[in-house]
Amino acid sequence: MYKVLTFGMTDNYGGVESVIMNYYRRFDHKKIKMDFLVTSSSEIAYSSEIKKYEGKIFSIPSRHDAPIAYHKSVNKFFKNHAQEYDCFWVNMNNLVNIDYLKLAKKYGIKRIIIHAHNTRLMETGIKGKIREGIHQYNKKQLLRYATDFWACSQDAANWFYDKKILSKVCIIKNALKEDKYSYKESNRTKLRKKYGLENKTIIGNIGRLNYQKNQSFLLDIFAQYLLLDENAKLLLIGKGEEERALKEKVKKLDIASNVIFLGMKENVIPWYSVFDIFVFPSHFEGLGLVLLEAQANGVPVLATKDTIPTDVKVNENLEFISLSKSAKYWAEKIKKNLDNDARIKSKEAIVTNFQKANYDIDLEAERVEKLFLSTTIK
Repeated sequence: MYKVLTFGMTDNYGGVESVIMNYYRRFDHKKIKMDFLVTSSSEIAYSSEIKKYEGKIFSIPSRHDAPIAYHKSVNKFFKNHAQEYDCFWVNMNNLVNIDYLKLAKKYGIKRIIIHAHNTRLMETGIKGKIREGIHQYNKKQLLRYATDFWACSQDAANWFYDKKILSKVCIIKNALKEDKYSYKESNRTKLRKKYGLENKTIIGNIGRLNYQKNQSFLLDIFAQYLLLDENAKLLLIGKGEEERALKEKVKKLDIASNVIFLGMKENVIPWYSVFDIFVFPSHFEGLGLVLLEAQANGVPVLATKDTIPTDVKVNENLEFISLSKSAKYWAEKIKKNLDNDARIKSKEAIVTNFQKANYDIDLEAERVEKLFLSTTIK
């Protein structure tokens, strides 16, 4: 039995969490056992499923909320448990904190895998500059602590790793089971009836409500779209630090009756069938798992040009648009897609597209399982 300690799960049903679970579900649990180290004070996403697979969840205090307790706990954890694991799989959005890597190395975990999931820091301003400086410094330290270097895209690798490391990076696709997301008329009918959305044009967005996901600009786009189609509704699925500000903006734009904040959903799959179009004007992404999920459903997608890796495009009905374009321009693109009925209805065509692009989880999980069980990077 190959034992893996995994870091990167939180209480949010987000992209990184979904990627970890998509692979975890398909590994041979007789060959690979995974436990999880978390800094969440509440129950983490997919905890019941993790326990079903007999995975243990170890919780330590957050460095941000309780720095002294954090340092004591994280050191104690590795001192007491490091010898139990063959591998430490560290899923990270940045390198501002690499304590986990140092302690895993110190206490003898032989294989330490860093898995990069983003292309820039969340923070801006002075705080962002300080954290960027720490990130850049720590990039040059990685060869001292890690053995394997993974990334969700080449763009993520280029930002995350020093040039000396790039030739060693293994791209791990944010793969999923595409037919799980297939369009279902029953989901569309049921949810539209429940929320009073029958005969409405539905624009959807799924993501943490924060600067990165840029829902603020999406509200501007939607306000412009309402001038073209007053029968539209915008559905926002997610929670985050900008929720209050976004709700205030909705009031200022006088579009409150047309915008629905649905909060975080453990299962977002049915909602893709509700949407008529998925709009994702994110400032940046390591890849953008929700874009793959939307494409697996066949719903047309508009996403940000240049700051989202083009690797994410699987279907022809995903279009990239620059954030330099006006909200009116985005709104007109939405109208054009809807007028052309751009949803892909052929399940077979979507499955073929995903397999060709190496985003089929059954195929990719087999490759990643072999990477875990091997001693060299492939």
